[in-house]
Amino acid sequence: MKETGSPELLFDNLDLTPVRPILWKDLHREGPGRPVKYNPESDLRALMLRHLEQIPYVKDLVKRLRRNPYLRRICGYGDDVPTEAHFSQMKRRIGEEGFRAIERHLRCEAIRLGASHPLLAAGLVQASAVDGADLPAWSSRDPHDTRKGLGDREARLGRGPKGFYLGYRSLFLVDMEGFPLGHVEAPANVNEKEMVEKLLEEALGEDLEVELVAGDSQFESKPLFTVLEERKIEHLIPWRKLKHRVNPPEELVVKGRIDVEGPEWKRAVYKRLRAMVEGYIGRVKTRLHYHQFTWKGLANATIHNSLTFILVYAVAIAAMKMGRPDLARSIAYFA
Repeated sequence: MKETGSPELLFDNLDLTPVRPILWKDLHREGPGRPVKYNPESDLRALMLRHLEQIPYVKDLVKRLRRNPYLRRICGYGDDVPTEAHFSQMKRRIGEEGFRAIERHLRCEAIRLGASHPLLAAGLVQASAVDGADLPAWSSRDPHDTRKGLGDREARLGRGPKGFYLGYRSLFLVDMEGFPLGHVEAPANVNEKEMVEKLLEEALGEDLEVELVAGDSQFESKPLFTVLEERKIEHLIPWRKLKHRVNPPEELVVKGRIDVEGPEWKRAVYKRLRAMVEGYIGRVKTRLHYHQFTWKGLANATIHNSLTFILVYAVAIAAMKMGRPDLARSIAYFA
């Protein structure tokens, strides 16, 4: 019989005490006045549960909580549960920066518990990869300007692997073991090359540095190479074959549609990193409700992605605390 865990096991091994100041921001905590009815830690667990169970809408999450005493208990609620409006107010109150701060704390904790060598424990990642994913908006096009959204005014028309779509674009940074390091969002009409610098600013800092970044041939551009060189980051980005241009022999060059040619050690590292970032994107799409983005606005797109990262880090932390490092990437085990 296949071994399975549960959301309760995940939440029991997740300590939210260090992020309480973020969750309790602008809430009444002491003195005269109306007390807080719902613990914001329970609200965060409920939003995580929505992604874990792939519940499409917040209103459906509320219905599930009302009908299922087990889900209420593992989130930390009593007999009453919040309304849909309560979760909207929570998102606005904490904001995208608050969710990013929670995400950063859990990332540091996951790295600390799962560090397999001293450099990683010190926050030095030797190799990483970047890649993007489409995030379609829950909106139709504006009939007066079809490049924009009607219900979601910040959504834009962009080109994806399957043609044009309306929405946003996410760019991910993932290490050689498939562990996500950061993300950034932008309207769909923004080129991924223009998002890399912001991604590095968001993901890297005093507690985390990388030595090498890999990406596919769409990231080949002199401005991007300059950005990486200024940060003293090596890059492993294949050059495209263009007429009247001779590519450097020491660099990778695109071969066919998905293969590259060049020095063998570079090909091996490049393919390993590309496999890790594509595997992570596939995992959040199939397991964590990534494409079911039913909120509106760029800030909510960031929060939506932050919740997927928070859940991925929570899974890694729970697996390490249980003494099961083999489950550190297994979202399905806790679902």
